[in-house]
Amino acid sequence: MTVCGYDLRVLLMISALWLSAVQVSAEMAPLGDEALASVSGQGGIYLSGDISINELGGPVQNSYFGRCDEADKKCGARFAYRLKEGGGWMVLDEIKGLFAFEGLTLRVKTVDSGFGGDGELFNRDVIEIGLPDSVRFTDVQFKIAASSTARPTDPGFMQTDILSVEMQGDVIMQGNLLVFPDGNP
Repeated sequence: MTVCGYDLRVLLMISALWLSAVQVSAEMAPLGDEALASVSGQGGIYLSGDISINELGGPVQNSYFGRCDEADKKCGARFAYRLKEGGGWMVLDEIKGLFAFEGLTLRVKTVDSGFGGDGELFNRDVIEIGLPDSVRFTDVQFKIAASSTARPTDPGFMQTDILSVEMQGDVIMQGNLLVFPDGNP
């Protein structure tokens, strides 16, 4: 039998589902201190994503940097860091490619045991970075270098490329990285 062009059985099934949904709806209500004390859970962040770095070239275009199709220019991001004041610079240069990951976690963890007994003395929170199960690299390239300055456009710039890296495929990662705070609590 049909009603307004619809099968009566389908209309009855939809009506039954709607009525059951209405009956199980619940209202949110605040929890009191006693009820809240019995609730337990875990905090943290679970991340997945794709990061594409300089597929065509970076935003800075000058006498040193340019588009990736310009053979006489450098293409890609640059990350420079100094190991000590007054020292030279280590750089990751010409960084480009695609990094994809799933399952990177971030949470706060209390270290109060382990580490040859030092954890008990430390007894503070640290940031725990849970490594993703796998990371996919697609056309990833970068150079590890030593540089006299942070930027190639700075006066006196000289750079020595130490290692060129090209990566393709999946890397399986396991474990956690703990980041300890610096200073006093």
